[in-house]
Parts: sequence; structure tokens; C-alpha cells
Amino acid sequence: MKRLSVLGSTGSIGASTLSVIDLYPERFQVATLAAGSRVDEIYEQCLRYKPRLVALADSEAARQLSQRLPELKVATGSQGICEAACHSDVDTVVAAITGAAGLNPVFKAIQSGKDIALANKETLVMAGDLIMGLVRRQGVRLLPVDSEHNALHQCLRGAASGDIGRLWLTASGGPFFCDKERKLDQVTVDEALNHPTWEMGPKISIDSATLMNKGLEVIEAHHLFGVDSDRIAIVVHPQSVIHSLVEFIDGTLLAQMSITDMRSAILYALCDPQRCPSRLPAFDLFSLPELRFHPPDPQRFPCTRLAFEALDAGQTFPAVLNAANEIAVEHFLKGRISLTDIPRIIEDALQRHRPHPADSLQSVLSADSQGRRLAEEAFAALA
Repeated sequence: MKRLSVLGSTGSIGASTLSVIDLYPERFQVATLAAGSRVDEIYEQCLRYKPRLVALADSEAARQLSQRLPELKVATGSQGICEAACHSDVDTVVAAITGAAGLNPVFKAIQSGKDIALANKETLVMAGDLIMGLVRRQGVRLLPVDSEHNALHQCLRGAASGDIGRLWLTASGGPFFCDKERKLDQVTVDEALNHPTWEMGPKISIDSATLMNKGLEVIEAHHLFGVDSDRIAIVVHPQSVIHSLVEFIDGTLLAQMSITDMRSAILYALCDPQRCPSRLPAFDLFSLPELRFHPPDPQRFPCTRLAFEALDAGQTFPAVLNAANEIAVEHFLKGRISLTDIPRIIEDALQRHRPHPADSLQSVLSADSQGRRLAEEAFAALA
């Protein structure tokens, strides 16, 4: 029985993780939960899964939950979320908190010797060298939940690093890639949130629309698999059937295919190094659509270029890239800027950033704060 801490339990990945637990009650058990402020949802989860501890980022939400469940220990704030991640009853942390807020709990959980099922790509984007170094020193396991990196992990099982020619990250292209006539500076928030393949939260849906999601995944893949940027490529695959590919030095390509359901990747990450018999819907080869592949368009979607540049520049540039993107996406979701303003804000912040080594948590968080300030200044200059 593996005991889990689900961070971000009311989000899409958190809900999918709880669904996997429902399918495999003999294998997995909820030890702790952490969420933001959705009191009604976390209340229902507490009744169903009976966690030892619950943490809510919002103090008022935590107070309300404590009133409704006075016998339950409820923690609050970032410290409370770290407490949920590091709880003594926890074996594995499912890290599904969106954005930079997920970094500190993952860092503390690794320090506490917990294995990590990582759905928060920002953790490795901001502090990849720091996190992966800590993973090695603590001797814990870190398994990717992102479908693309999960696919790469499966394709690379047993492969020698010297045999890897290139990693191919597939991208759906989002809602606008195949609509060449669509003017991206005129799209609405609702249109950008309407992802053609996956059901995701608002932030990652906008990242998919700008292809920044794929840029962040390039940085994540670099840290997970130790492959330099010139051997990581993006291919747009609108059907989202092949989740990623590995090209080996002899020209062979291995592709991972599965149903378009995040529970498949979650199950793999939670069971590795074993494989669990699937209780998910079967993958039907005979109903597959025609599979198509396209090169990305960095002119129309410049966020991918910015991500590659930040990775190559190193130091704290990736942390600033991530911070500026979070600020820009927030302004877009509130209707204050256009979709095409997002890469403008990010590029402005990167150009004005004064980098320093990302060799400590404090250093990374300082760069995150600076990136947010630079992005707000770039936003103000647009007005």
C-alpha cells in the first residue's frame, strides 16, 4: 500500500489522481491533501478519503474547513502545504500545484526523503539543477506525470544515455495552430481556453495556446533526462495519440501511445518500476484518426524560442521566464492584454534581467520575485 500526499487535490491532475486511487484502493491510500481555497470540494474529499492532515493555502478557507470538520487537523499557507508534503505517513507526493507555488513543497518533500510524482513542471523550469541534485543526494525517486515526459521515461527504460540521439516532445498545437488565418491578437479568453484535446486548468490551457507549455517542457526534459537543448525538438501532433518519441543514434524512433487520459500517466508514475494491470478504458488501434505531424512555427508562436534561449542562457533566466509568463497569463485571463502580448512581456523581462547562479532555493525565489516585478513593469508599459 503506497500512501500519497496529493498537492493540488482540487485541480485537474489532483482529481485525476484521486480517480486512480478509486480504481486501485488496494494499492494506494490518501495520507494528506493540499489545495487552494475550494472549501466545498476539499470537504467532500475529506469525507471520502479521510486524510490525516489537510492544508489549504487560503487561511479563510482553512478556517471554514476546520469549523465543518473540527476533528481534522487543518494547516494553512505555504508552511501548511509543506507540512502536508512532509508528513510522516506519506511515501509519495503527487505534486500538482500549478506554477511557482509548487516549488517549495517539492523541495521540502525531497529533503524529507519522499518520492515525487511530478506534475508541476515549473519546479524543474525554475530550479532544475537544484532539484535534481537534491534528488540524487537524498536517493529518492522523481517520476514525471506530464504526459510528454512520462512517455519519454517509458521509451528510455533501459537505454544508455549515449544511445539517445534526440528527444521529440509532441504538442497538440493548442486551439489556434491549425487555423492559420486566425489573428492571434484578436482571440478571446474563452477561445484560448478551449483546448481541442485535453481538459486542463486555465493557466496550462493558455500556455498551450501560446505553445509556452512546450517551451517549459523542453527545459523540464533537459533536467529530467540530462539532454542538451540541441537534442530536444518539438513536433506538433494535433491528434495527441503519440505522447512523445525518442530518436536513437542508429535512426530508430520509439514512440509511446496511449489513451488521451492523464490517469494513464499518473498510474505509470505511481507504480514504476512495476506496471499495474490497467483498469482504464482500452486503447483502440482500429479507431485511431489519421496521425499528422507538423514543425512548430516560432514566428507565430515565439514563446518556444524564448524558452530555448532561457535554457541556453542558464543561471536564473529560466526562473524569470516562468515568472514573467505567469504574470502575463494572469493579465490575459483578466482581459487586460492580448494573447500576443504574452511573449512581448516575457521577452522584455528576460532582456532586463540581471542573472545570478540558481544554486539555492533563496536564489531561485529571488529571481522569481524579480521576474514578476519586471513583467509587471512590461505590462504597465503596454498601456
